[in-house]
Amino acid sequence: MSKFKDVFVVDDDKVYHFIIKKLLTKNNIDVKPSFYLNGLEAIEEIKGKIKLGTSLPDLILLDINMPIMDGWQFLDELKKTNNTVDKNTTIYLVSSSDSVSDINKAKEYQDQIKDFFFKPMTAQDLCKIF
Repeated sequence: MSKFKDVFVVDDDKVYHFIIKKLLTKNNIDVKPSFYLNGLEAIEEIKGKIKLGTSLPDLILLDINMPIMDGWQFLDELKKTNNTVDKNTTIYLVSSSDSVSDINKAKEYQDQIKDFFFKPMTAQDLCKIF
């Protein structure tokens, strides 16, 4: 039984979306994933859910480098909306960037993010999360 049900995958890489779908299925992880190509799409969905009073995602797998709204901007926007939300969403950063500046910047968001994973994600990474 997974501790997460609703999962948002926020990443501009469609191949990564495909890999995550495959890993979830192959590892019998029973969740409902929703895929977004940038932070703006995902934040709009979350704002819509808040307005409707529907449940927010339990888990967000968030890329850092995306067009339109990157992972950092998404986290900043989420923080603004999160004041109205009493349910905590678990957020993992998932990035191909191993730059020291990104890793250090992630520390500034420790109150929002649970951990940092490097791409490509593996079955072991997913097992750690789920």
